[in-house]
Amino acid sequence: MTESHYDLLVIGSGPAGESAALNAVKHDQRVAIVEQQRWVGGACTHQGTVPSKALRHTVRQVMRFNRNQIFRDLGDPRTLTFPRLLTAADDVIKRQVTMRSKFYQRNRIEVIIGRAHFVDAHTLAVSHEGREHRLTADQIVIATGSRPYRPENIDFYHPRVYDSDTILKMSHTPRKILIYGAGVIGCEYASIFSGLGIKVELINTRDRLLEFLDDEISDALSYHLRNLGVMIRDREEYREVKASDRGVEVTLESGKRLRGDALLWCNGRTGNTDQLDLDAVGLQADHRGQLEVDEHYETSVEGIFAAGDVIGWPSLASAAYDQGRSAAASARGKENCRFVDDVPTGIYTLPEISSVGATERELTQARVPYEVGRALFKDTARAQISGETVGMLKLLFHVETLEILGIHCFGAEAAEIVHIGQAIMKQRGEGNSLRYFITTTFNYPTMAEAYRTAALNGINRL
Repeated sequence: MTESHYDLLVIGSGPAGESAALNAVKHDQRVAIVEQQRWVGGACTHQGTVPSKALRHTVRQVMRFNRNQIFRDLGDPRTLTFPRLLTAADDVIKRQVTMRSKFYQRNRIEVIIGRAHFVDAHTLAVSHEGREHRLTADQIVIATGSRPYRPENIDFYHPRVYDSDTILKMSHTPRKILIYGAGVIGCEYASIFSGLGIKVELINTRDRLLEFLDDEISDALSYHLRNLGVMIRDREEYREVKASDRGVEVTLESGKRLRGDALLWCNGRTGNTDQLDLDAVGLQADHRGQLEVDEHYETSVEGIFAAGDVIGWPSLASAAYDQGRSAAASARGKENCRFVDDVPTGIYTLPEISSVGATERELTQARVPYEVGRALFKDTARAQISGETVGMLKLLFHVETLEILGIHCFGAEAAEIVHIGQAIMKQRGEGNSLRYFITTTFNYPTMAEAYRTAALNGINRL
């Protein structure tokens, strides 16, 4: 058994682990990262964000081809099988792994493949191919991410039952798929499958889709998913799942029986902490396998930090990068670090959604006097040129100070567009004002000019 010592050890090479390791090495610390998968990148690269967004992009391209009359003159509409679609995602994953591997090589960060568990607060045992060696460090960052939650009464080993990880290995194209769970992942895959022409039944356990969104945006998502042919079933819970060679049957508590060729389970995630031997250091995860941290991303054990999905909300790759960087800064003794609590949402449905700040419901409940400015994409020249006319930009602002309180965007490139408004919201004092969009000249034709249109629409309501 060998033993090596480091200034910082990071468990997991997803966004949080990568940014923690890079931040530490840039400050002249000796760093190693432990990754249990064969390749670096974590679930974000191999099972989550990257492959699902690559799938969505390809489906979106096919949909644009099929509805454009100019392309119709060149040939018949195109269809893709799901396995063929996966090859596009595989290409992106390979490029991501190559790029991220170079990060570690260039910065001389040692990548150790194996499964890590705690021996004590400064020691990890790493097992790989029957061998075990120990690593010690002054500080440790847990960035092990999360995995899909799997109820015990569902047979996930059946070839017709999938979760958001295993769906990337589906080797056939179902005629109809049942998706249980209408959170972000469920809605994104509902868009992907319906865009392929597959019948989709989306089972939502809540009153409406993505309740954390502004109500108007949630309603728009429901409408457009239904327009793609998705059957949405709200306020439903499963009672039993039966899978056979002939298909899958989901019995709901309401008595309904839904049948399909496959089931995609997208209801909740669990932090990857169960194999870390947390008891050895006196740490305890909650019922979701997640760890609690303070404003410095330090756990209840001094010198052990955590970041990314393993600490829960907001469980976004964008936040994980910043959390990992802050955890590494805290670990080396920096007194002030950024605690990530103002993250924009980016939901890659068809069309996509992005928002930052307060919703109308939140402002109403808080009795904040606000007004609304809207710009419909169908009225912008750029959207008409691109053919992406579905969607809108919505600004919420204070009626007296004109301070921007919330930005909600639904439509093509929403996750890009939202950052223009986010930049203004981050300004202090009079810098955060609706007037910025009225007094600024935007390029024409662009989607960005929707901000000017929305601002004028809102100011005219006062």
